[in-house]
Amino acid sequence: MKLRFESSVEEFRQEFLAWLADNRPTAEEMAADPAVSSAHCPEWAKRWTKRLFDAGWLVPGWPPERGGRNAGAHETLVYLEEMSRSGVPRTTNPQGLGIVVPSLLDYGTPDQIERYAMPLLHGEITACLGMSEPDAGSDLANLKTRAVRDGDTFVLNGQKVWTSGANYADFCFLFCRTDPDVPKHKGISIILLPMDTPGVTVRPLNEIVHPQHPDLNEVFLTDVVVPAANLVGKLNDGWAMANGSLAHERGMVWLMSVIDMEMGMQQMLELAPSILEALPEQERAVAADDVVRCYIESHAVRCLGYRGFARLVKGGSAPEQALMKLFASASRQRLARVAAEMRGPDALESKPQRSRRVGTLEDYFGIFGSTISAGSSEIQRNIIAEKVLGLPRG
Repeated sequence: MKLRFESSVEEFRQEFLAWLADNRPTAEEMAADPAVSSAHCPEWAKRWTKRLFDAGWLVPGWPPERGGRNAGAHETLVYLEEMSRSGVPRTTNPQGLGIVVPSLLDYGTPDQIERYAMPLLHGEITACLGMSEPDAGSDLANLKTRAVRDGDTFVLNGQKVWTSGANYADFCFLFCRTDPDVPKHKGISIILLPMDTPGVTVRPLNEIVHPQHPDLNEVFLTDVVVPAANLVGKLNDGWAMANGSLAHERGMVWLMSVIDMEMGMQQMLELAPSILEALPEQERAVAADDVVRCYIESHAVRCLGYRGFARLVKGGSAPEQALMKLFASASRQRLARVAAEMRGPDALESKPQRSRRVGTLEDYFGIFGSTISAGSSEIQRNIIAEKVLGLPRG
């Protein structure tokens, strides 16, 4: 086992760190105009996105004309590690950059790429992802939002829910049903929906963590008319494209899980000494044991992720990737609980903010979404049972 990168990869890391030190937005810039939604792009974020694109640091693995520098998998990995550790968001529209743009580059027409993907890469517009519905959360194939062809247009009717960033997004990458008479996974299509189209209503959902700046929304579509040219890929081929879209999201979910776990662990280690010292002896022993368990799990998360990544780079299958999100999200929840319990009543004193800190009630409540987003833990267990272990469907 070699737990280090080649010298060329480390040189790549240092090149990026040097560029980042000279070009990153300041903490004052970000604090003065914070991104309050996953599709909100303040002026500093627009400049930052364009700066990354022009320097080839937005998506290093892509060619220069798309914001990259033709970097390899290992280089991309260390870039994402350092970007996550820097405290500077790579983008304030993660679903746009991580899911929508790659999907458009894979399946979109040249005009769609020019009108939607490239402006998003330049930081000029943002996107939301219209997948979940009241009766179609983890079961995407059960969606009911309809798109009916009418000459050169589609007429859309239906509802989406939990749509992150819909209250700020310029357009929606909308999954809808275009053929109700075939098996449900065969009649789905994807349509690009400008959010200012008549008939689109967005209603933010109250959130316990960020009540003043909700990110989750309901989206209602009432006789919404869009050009037929906004169809992405082939008609009724949305299920295959959905798998491709989610593959883009899940490809690096494990790394984000690793970084979040390690950053949370570091914050806990900063809190622990003074808190443990103030506890009665018996409580101190239990709390110390909990901290050590979290520390061990943070290392296990990284090792599991690296093992799966190494298999994928070599072209093999990686069952670790299926296990990664399930294990990491559960471990991060335990860390949040332990830290909040250690702080006791002090956990209630922190003022809500977008940058959560371990040991606050805000962090404890907020982290529960990690077992739902990018695929719920319940569905992930089914996938592991059937696809990894080969067990029969229950």
